[in-house]
Amino acid sequence: MMNGSCHCGAVRYAIDGKVLRFAFCHCDDCRKISGSPFGAALVVDAAGFRITQGEHQLTAYQSSPGKDRCFCKQCGTHLFARMASKPEIRIVRAGSLDTPPAVPPQMHIWTKVKAPWCTIGDALPQFTEGFVPAAK
Repeated sequence: MMNGSCHCGAVRYAIDGKVLRFAFCHCDDCRKISGSPFGAALVVDAAGFRITQGEHQLTAYQSSPGKDRCFCKQCGTHLFARMASKPEIRIVRAGSLDTPPAVPPQMHIWTKVKAPWCTIGDALPQFTEGFVPAAK
């Protein structure tokens, strides 16, 4: 079980479902939303993600068609995103976790648009666009 919250503590969540992926995303949206060179995000099973406190404090911003990014109204912390095309997942901002992630980071995605001043210094796999699982 993982728990997380916003900066002011008004919104809290729990994850007891499967972590499908833990990625560092270098896309323009993640950079702008986080104010950092990349976003750290866990893709989790939506059935195992729940708001445990302060749901009324959440607000959503549609950053692209069909993708809502959910924030605390009070402090502005970006907590998670949901996509109309993939209702079975939630994309949780790793920086909002209060407990360690259940899995280590696995990859960098959207590296073709990474900030030119950002150097990737680890050995994780890099994908020029989003992660596409290998065909079975």
